Amino acid sequence: MVRKLDDSRGYRVFRVFNLILLTGVLFVTLFPFVNVIAKAFSSAAMITSGQVTFWPMGFNLETFQVVLTNGTFWLNYRNTIIYTVLGTFIALVMTTTYAYAISRKELVGRGFFTQIAVFTMFFAGGIIPNYVLIQQLGLMNTIWAIILPAAISTYNLLVMKSFFEAFPEELLEAARVDGLGTYGIFLRIVLPLSKAILATMALFYAVAFWNSWFPAMLYLSKAADLRPVTIFLRNLIVASGMGSSDFGQGSVDNAVQVAANVKSVAMILTILPIMCVYPFVQKYFVTGVMLGAVKS
Repeated sequence: MVRKLDDSRGYRVFRVFNLILLTGVLFVTLFPFVNVIAKAFSSAAMITSGQVTFWPMGFNLETFQVVLTNGTFWLNYRNTIIYTVLGTFIALVMTTTYAYAISRKELVGRGFFTQIAVFTMFFAGGIIPNYVLIQQLGLMNTIWAIILPAAISTYNLLVMKSFFEAFPEELLEAARVDGLGTYGIFLRIVLPLSKAILATMALFYAVAFWNSWFPAMLYLSKAADLRPVTIFLRNLIVASGMGSSDFGQGSVDNAVQVAANVKSVAMILTILPIMCVYPFVQKYFVTGVMLGAVKS
C-alpha cells in the first residue's frame, strides 16, 4: 500500500523546517514595528537605558498628549488628508485616461505618446529645474505645487496601460454595436470592470501623497499653514534631536520625555491612517498588479 504524502518522513521534516523558517522571517519583519510601538508608550528612562524591546516599560502617554493637543499638528494633519484625497483623485483621473488612450491601437501617434511617458521615467529634470519650473508657473506656496507634479506616475501608467490592453476586443466591439462611443465604452464598460487595478493605483498614489515631505519642504517654504503633517513630524524630530521643543515652555521632565520617544510616536501617527485603509483594499492589491502585468 502506498503511503500518503502527508505521512512521509521527508514531508514532515519539510513542514517543520518551513515552519521554523517562516517564524524567523515573521519575527524579523515584525520586531521593528513592535519595538516602535513599545517605545512610544515607554518612559524616557527606560528608552535611554535600552530596556525597551517588546513591551512598554514605564508606561506613559505624555508624548501623545503633547503632540495631539498641539493645534499646528491638527492643521498639518488636515492638509495631509486634503493632499492625499485630492491628489489621489486627480492622479487616478489623469493616469486612467492617459493609459486608456495609449492602450488603443487605433490612436494615431500611440507609440510617440507612450515613449514620452517612458522617457520621463529614465530622465528626470532634477531638483533645480523642477524648482524653477514650479516658480515660473506661479505654483510656489500653493497646494498645486504638491499635487500637480505627482499627478502621473509612469510606473502606474504602464501597469494600467497593460491592463487595458488585455481587455477582450469582442467586448468593446459589442459595446460599439450597441451604440456606445469612445467615452461611453470607457465610462460604462471599462471602468466598472477595472475595480481591482483602480483600487491598487489608488493605494499607490495615496501612500505616496501621505508620505511625501520633500516637495513640501521645497515649495511651501513661506506657507506654514499649508504644510503636511510629515513636515511637522520632521521638524519635531529635528528639534528633539537638538534638545529643543516646538511646543512652547514646558517642564524639563516633559522635554526629556518628548525627546526620548518622539520618533516612535511620530511613526505611529504617520502610518496609522494607511494601516486602517489598507485592509479594505488589500484584496485588490495582488490581483490588480498581476492583471496589469499580464499582456494579451
